[in-house]
Amino acid sequence: MGRSGGASIDHVRAVGFKHNRPAAAPIGPESGMTFPHTLSPSVLSAQALALAQTLVRMNTVSRNSNLELIHFVRDTLKKSGVASRITWNADKTKANLFATLGEGKPAGVILSGHTDTVPWDGQDWSVDPLSALVRDGKLYGRGSADMKSFIALALAQADTFLNSPAPFAIHLALSYDEEVGCFGVRELVADMKDAGIAPLACIVGEPTSMVPAIAHKGVYRYKCCVRGKEAHSSLTPQSVNAIEMAARVVGKLRDMAEGFERDEPRYEGFDVPFSTASVGQFHGGIADNVVPRDAEFRYEFRDLPTADAAAMQKEVLAYARQAEPAMKKIAPEAGFSFETICEVPSFLGSANDAVTRLAQRLSGESRTTQVAFGTEAGIFKNSGISTVVCGPGSITQAHQPDEFVSLEQLARCEAFLQGLAATSELR
Repeated sequence: MGRSGGASIDHVRAVGFKHNRPAAAPIGPESGMTFPHTLSPSVLSAQALALAQTLVRMNTVSRNSNLELIHFVRDTLKKSGVASRITWNADKTKANLFATLGEGKPAGVILSGHTDTVPWDGQDWSVDPLSALVRDGKLYGRGSADMKSFIALALAQADTFLNSPAPFAIHLALSYDEEVGCFGVRELVADMKDAGIAPLACIVGEPTSMVPAIAHKGVYRYKCCVRGKEAHSSLTPQSVNAIEMAARVVGKLRDMAEGFERDEPRYEGFDVPFSTASVGQFHGGIADNVVPRDAEFRYEFRDLPTADAAAMQKEVLAYARQAEPAMKKIAPEAGFSFETICEVPSFLGSANDAVTRLAQRLSGESRTTQVAFGTEAGIFKNSGISTVVCGPGSITQAHQPDEFVSLEQLARCEAFLQGLAATSELR
C-alpha cells in the first residue's frame, strides 16, 4: 500500500483540525462539511451481522494467534482492490493490519479495533463462546462486545468508504495483544509513521454504548522479584527473608494507594475519581521452617489522565533501593529487581475536539462520557492523532460469561459508519 498523504496535525481547535497542508479539509461544523442530523438506527444489515458472526467464531484469545482473522480481513479487502500493510510480532504468530480505503485522499480518519479477546476458562457460559449465537436481539460470543463487532461493521462498509464523497480516506487499523498490554498497536503506529501516513483523527471502537468517550485512566503493571538468603528458621539473623522484604514494598504500595484516595485532586466522572494502586499476585516460600530466599509479587497503578504514573513507579523503586544495603550486608546477592509487564497510557481528549463533535453528530449523542477501562486511545493520542473512543455495546458485558452485544447497538454503529462515509463538503 502506498502513502495516503499528507496532513500533519499541529493541534486541534474547537473550529476543527488545524494542519499544515490545506488540501486536507478540517472536520467540524465550520469546515464547510455536513453531517446527517439524525441517524436513526435501522435494521442491522445481514452482511454486517454475518461478518460479526464470522469474526466471533475465530478463536483469537490473546494466548493464540490472530492470523486467521487478519488474513480474513486482508483477503476481504483485497477483493475490493485494497492492499493491507501487515506488521508482525517477533515470531510472526500475530500481526497488525493497516489498510486505507480511499487511497490518494490527502488525509484520513482511523477506525481502530483490537483483534484479541480475553479467555473464558472457568467461566460459566450457557452457550458456546465461539457460537456467535443470535438470540432475543443479541449476538452472543467472546469478543462480540469487545470488540470484533466494531471491526466487522467497519469491514462491511469497505465499498461504501471506497465510494465515499468525504474529503478524507478511512484507515482500518487492527491490532494484536491489546488485552495483555496494548503491545501490537505500538508497532502499527510506528509503521504508519515510517510510511508517512498522517491521519487527521482516530475513532477507537471500544464498547461505549455509542456515547463518545473522551477520557480513561492508564494501566501500568509491574513484577517485583526479591532475592534474599535462605536459612533454617531457627537462624533468622543469618538470613534475609524475601517475603518480609517484599511485604515492606507491598506496604509502601498500600500507603501510596491511601495517599491517592486521601490527597489526590478528584477527577469527576470516573467511578473512582482518583488514581489507584493494588497488588494482584504474591508468591514466595517453600516451607514453614525455611526462611524464604525468593518472593515475587505483581502490582498495578491506574492513574488519572492528570497524574504521573512514571513518578509513582520511581517512588516504589526508590523505596526498595533504600532497603537493599541492609539486605546486602548479610547476602551481597540479595536485593530487588523489577520488570515492566505493561504500560498503557491514560487518555484525555476533549468535548471540544473536532473528532469528538464528529462522533457526537454521527451517534446522535449530545453528551460525552469517561470510561474506567483502558484502550489504545492514549497511544494514538500521544502519537499526535486526535482521538475519541466510541463503539457498540457495553463494557459491562465484556469479559463476562455469555458476553453479548445487542443488535440495536450494532445497527446504531452501522448508521454511525454510514454517516461517516456520507460526510461531504457543502462548497
